[in-house]
Amino acid sequence: MKRRTRVAAYTAVVIAVIFSVGSVLLYNATPKPKRLLEPVEVDFTTSDADFRRSMGLILEQPIVAGNRIAMLEDGEAIYADMLDAIDAAEASITFETFEFWGEEATEPFVDALVAAAERGVAVHALIDYVGSVPAAADKFERMLDAGVEVIRWRKPSWYELARFNHRTHRKLLMTDGRTGFIGGANITDSWLPDDDGLAYRDHHFRVEGPVVGNMQAAFVDTWLDASGRLLLGDAYFPELEEQGELDAQMVTSTPREGRHRMRKMLMVAIATAEQRISLGSAYFYPDAEFLEALVDARERGVEVNILVPGDSIDMGFVRHASVNRWGPMLEAGVVIHEYQPSMYHAKLVSIDDRWASIGSTNLDNRSFRINKEGNLNVYDEDFAQRVRELIEDDIRDAERYDLDRWENRPWRKRVAGWVSMLAGAHF
Repeated sequence: MKRRTRVAAYTAVVIAVIFSVGSVLLYNATPKPKRLLEPVEVDFTTSDADFRRSMGLILEQPIVAGNRIAMLEDGEAIYADMLDAIDAAEASITFETFEFWGEEATEPFVDALVAAAERGVAVHALIDYVGSVPAAADKFERMLDAGVEVIRWRKPSWYELARFNHRTHRKLLMTDGRTGFIGGANITDSWLPDDDGLAYRDHHFRVEGPVVGNMQAAFVDTWLDASGRLLLGDAYFPELEEQGELDAQMVTSTPREGRHRMRKMLMVAIATAEQRISLGSAYFYPDAEFLEALVDARERGVEVNILVPGDSIDMGFVRHASVNRWGPMLEAGVVIHEYQPSMYHAKLVSIDDRWASIGSTNLDNRSFRINKEGNLNVYDEDFAQRVRELIEDDIRDAERYDLDRWENRPWRKRVAGWVSMLAGAHF
């Protein structure tokens, strides 16, 4: 009898463990509801005041005037500009990134952050745990010893296992609350030329003006979530004067219920398009409704150009799953290009040369529904045109993926795509 009791007890424990682990895995792998399940219909365009007013209200984040934005290309130039800003900081540095690893890329940043902390600058680094697993432990130890406040976002712990898959994918750097950086680049060796001179292709942006305060607020909100401490005062939020003529809007998105702003934002922008939609994304695997919105745009006469990585993509399963869904778009006349020289990692959107969105958001369900993301929307014709031209310049190094190629793709790639589609919405 005692043996049966022990067996029953062990069985109950095993079942409880399996149920608990299964629940955690299911919660992590299942995105929150999309919230927007019907096509967006609007009676205004990007040129109308209704567009700007609607975007400000539905995204619950203000459009701020008086900003200047500089465009940076590829890792060497991006990192150099960021490091110069860190070296010049006098009061505070706030830094948030997804990937952080590799000796060549991270060492200069560690040195610069350590030096800043040692000269009395308040330095806060929020680095995603999963994105920094390959990093050497001594990098974090050096920063902590120097007084840099470092938090590894969603580091595994028993009380946060249910949120482990909710990563921060943002790429933000603010110095003295006056200069901000945002875009697609992480801090890893992949963004620096290898022995063959190849590196990830990416675009990043240096921002000055009042909207930097909104970028800082996005970081501070996540820092509060991670640490329980609120950063305030002139060191973080100085009074900012106008530095340029751009109207910009910092938009954040989180996995929390009702905070999936990126997908909603892009669905509205696509619905307003009259002439041209230009998209560049490292990962293109949105849901069926998003793809339908692009087809609808094309059917009303809008030119739609999409640039994504080719064979050089670092996550091939995403590409296979994505390609399997391209048929209706290609039939409608959507033009898709695959970048060839190296991994294309930019995240760029331009609508009608009137509105652009830059930042960390990929066009996939992970960015739309699971990650913390941050984008800067710019309401300016010249800037939106320049973003479109960035995409078109990179299209010169891309191959067009046409309907004939799609219809005649090998069965092994179709099968790989079907298998990948089982997990594609979650990872």
